[in-house]
Amino acid sequence: MSTYRDFADRGSARATVLKTVGTKERRSHLTAPRVPTVGIDIGGTKVMAGVVDADGNILEQLRTETPDKSKSPKVVEDTIVELVLDLSDRHDVHAVGIGAAGWVDADRSKVLFAPHLAWRDEPLRDAIASRLVVPVMVDNDANTAAWAEWRFGAGRGEDHLVMITLGTGIGGAILEDGQVKRGKYGVAGEFGHMQVVPSGHRCPCGNRGCWEQYSSGNALVREARELAAADSPVAHYLLDRVKGNVSDITGPLITELAREGDAMCIELLQDIGQWLGVGIANLAAALDPSCFVIGGGVSAADDLLIGPARDAFKRHLTGRGYRPEARIAKAQLGPEAGMVGAADLARLVARRFRRANRRRVERYERYAQIYDQAASTIRNTRSTRTVD
Repeated sequence: MSTYRDFADRGSARATVLKTVGTKERRSHLTAPRVPTVGIDIGGTKVMAGVVDADGNILEQLRTETPDKSKSPKVVEDTIVELVLDLSDRHDVHAVGIGAAGWVDADRSKVLFAPHLAWRDEPLRDAIASRLVVPVMVDNDANTAAWAEWRFGAGRGEDHLVMITLGTGIGGAILEDGQVKRGKYGVAGEFGHMQVVPSGHRCPCGNRGCWEQYSSGNALVREARELAAADSPVAHYLLDRVKGNVSDITGPLITELAREGDAMCIELLQDIGQWLGVGIANLAAALDPSCFVIGGGVSAADDLLIGPARDAFKRHLTGRGYRPEARIAKAQLGPEAGMVGAADLARLVARRFRRANRRRVERYERYAQIYDQAASTIRNTRSTRTVD
């Protein structure tokens, strides 16, 4: 893989940080340049990078483990840069978009807080842009996933969309009229920390009763492990599969057993789905979207989860029977949604970068023409003097 110095020598150091894209994203994406860009999705366990074309197709994808969170932020930045340079060896990359699992400020330049990484008020955009020769865009990973589903997936054609990502916790994003709603300080969409059970389960955020403590991958695994640790008779098949090792119980295993017909695993997913429906009903009362898109790893359970969610949503929706009901759909782009969305949002920055670069080239050509004319005049003058 080429080094940064090798890559930087290919062109001038043009990696000055551009201002973030304006709010008119809906109009802008229609005229964005159809050039390949790199999307980066950073989570607590993996860093995924891919080259994405203007139609949302992944041309090449790389994946590596996220460096340990106890290490300095520069270690993660090094990983991002290495992945981008690796992809740039084989693709003409015009911009880089980063979807980070954390709170990103309204200017999309700093990661204010990342629960799984040692990022606290970290100027990620500037740090990465200073080491690459293309512009960089940073956003929350749920925002980038929602953008991808709106552009290429389950949310196409929707003007008011809410995305909910079910993974270790719950993330979310809001799109209205083709604009990502980030809030005044950039941290809108943290639905997982709405309180749904007063004095309920303690959440790592410090509060009790947060939604993600009842409807997430962590909640699913916690309930299964508690039953297994208590040697409940309903958990005997699950215990057999992990050979009695409770710590080996995972969300994908529970989903697999539920598909095989295990009654306890089916019931656990129904419980998670019912709590999901309760939260969606609350969000419908506040935001009134036309569509909810459910993504994240837990959504792989399909109708084992989303079916109970739809039922609970209808039971708890305010004004049920007298108002239009939002559509609830499973995300279509899978775990690559955040990466694809980050790349597509970066394409808007690439347009501004290409315009600025074109102006530089035009200025250079004008200066070169003036220089050539001046040099020609000097040569002609010298020639005339020699003849005389």
